[in-house]
Amino acid sequence: MGRVILVVSDALRDDTAAQQMGYLQHLVEAERATRYTVVAELPTMSRPLYETLHTGVPVSVHGVTNNKVVRRSTMPNVFEHAVRHGRTTGASAYWWFSELYNRVPFDPIADREVDDSTLAIQHGRFYVEDNMPDREVFAAAATLVHKFQPDYVLVHPMGMDYLGETHGADSSQYRNNAIFQDMSLANLIPGWLERGYHVLVTADHGINNDHLHGGTLPDVRHVPLYLIPPDGKGRGDTRSQVPQLAIAPTVCRLLEILIPETMKAKPLV
Repeated sequence: MGRVILVVSDALRDDTAAQQMGYLQHLVEAERATRYTVVAELPTMSRPLYETLHTGVPVSVHGVTNNKVVRRSTMPNVFEHAVRHGRTTGASAYWWFSELYNRVPFDPIADREVDDSTLAIQHGRFYVEDNMPDREVFAAAATLVHKFQPDYVLVHPMGMDYLGETHGADSSQYRNNAIFQDMSLANLIPGWLERGYHVLVTADHGINNDHLHGGTLPDVRHVPLYLIPPDGKGRGDTRSQVPQLAIAPTVCRLLEILIPETMKAKPLV
């Protein structure tokens, strides 16, 4: 039975990851990981692309067209599909994920921490502040893995988005935070691989020098994807572009569950 940890670093640009995230790039150079450039769907906004990452369909199909569309997902998605096939799920993530896949509206008391097998995100640790330290998000995820060993775990740090929107993409704050995230991943990934997890690292969208995202240029549309298998057999840097729609079916394939018919993109494995 496959296990997957999906790290979605909010607003991590493809070029920034390649230039600043030395541990991940080492895994690529050593062919212990496979690297792609993902072309994000439009619009390059957070909530719509959270849904695209987990449903494998574009915004015009899933209907979450902007950040102010507040409702649960109505499409087959990785969380619900995994639970339906007997897998367990977890997330250390921004509260919008709770609204998409658990309950809406988000109750900061009842929904901040959940351990409930009837939910789509069964083990959830959700935060509400955009400037939540990434190290706390990673620590919560590591604790979930240690305590519950969910088959599918989402890890969603917001630091790149917060610093990019505050200081812009061409800032030391934004670039340095990519290094800090890489250091956190360097501490966690070896242990996750030992537990048999496939680790994927990607982003929802990038960020531009005007401190925002939402448009169509490569600075907001090109994001990285690192596929890190537990057997250490990667293919290095493919130097190829893949659609963001391929991530959800790839996760399903790695979880060894049937891919929903709505996920039409070809999985990457």
